[in-house]
Amino acid sequence: MRNSKLTTLVECALLLAVGNILAMIKIFEMPNGGSITLLSMLPFIIISFRHGTRWGLITGFANALLQMLMGGLWTPPAGTFIALVGEILLDYVLAFMVLGLAGALAKPFGGKTAAGAAMGTALACLMRFLCSFVSGFLIWASLVEDGLGAVIYSLTYNASYMVPETVLTVIAAVLLYKKAPSIFNAAK
Repeated sequence: MRNSKLTTLVECALLLAVGNILAMIKIFEMPNGGSITLLSMLPFIIISFRHGTRWGLITGFANALLQMLMGGLWTPPAGTFIALVGEILLDYVLAFMVLGLAGALAKPFGGKTAAGAAMGTALACLMRFLCSFVSGFLIWASLVEDGLGAVIYSLTYNASYMVPETVLTVIAAVLLYKKAPSIFNAAK
C-alpha cells in the first residue's frame, strides 16, 4: 500500500514537472495573461484519469502554486484585498484544480474510453475557461467601462486562447488514448 502511494506521488510529481515544462512552450501569448501552450493541461488530465479526482485536485493545486511562483502572479489592478484573493482563486487555484475532475467528468460518457477521454477533457477545460471567464468580468472589469462590456470582453478575451488550447488538448487526449489506452489507467 505504501509503495503504491509513493509510486503515485512520484508519477504525479513527474507529470506536474512535464506540465510546467509544456506551459513554458507558448504557441501564442495574450497581453494580459493567458496563452496557447504545447498541451500543458494534458498531464493533469492524465493524472485525473489514472489516479482519480483526489490526486487530480492535489496535483492541480500544486500546479497553481508553481504557476504563481514560476510564471509570476499576473494580477489586475485590484482595488481590494478581496479582489486579489478572488483573482488568485479563480485564475490560478480553481482554474488548475478543475483539470483534476476530468476522469470523474468522463464517467457518464464511457469513462476510460476514447469518448470518455474526449468529453472528460473537454468538460474539465470548459470548467477552467469558466473560472477565467468569471474572473474576467468580476475582477478584470476595470479594463472596460460598463458591465455588459466586461462580460463580452471576458468572453472574447478568454475564449481567444482557451478554445484553441481546449481543442488541441482534446485532440491530443483522444489520439493518445487511441494509441496507448494504458496511459489513462493506473498500473496495478
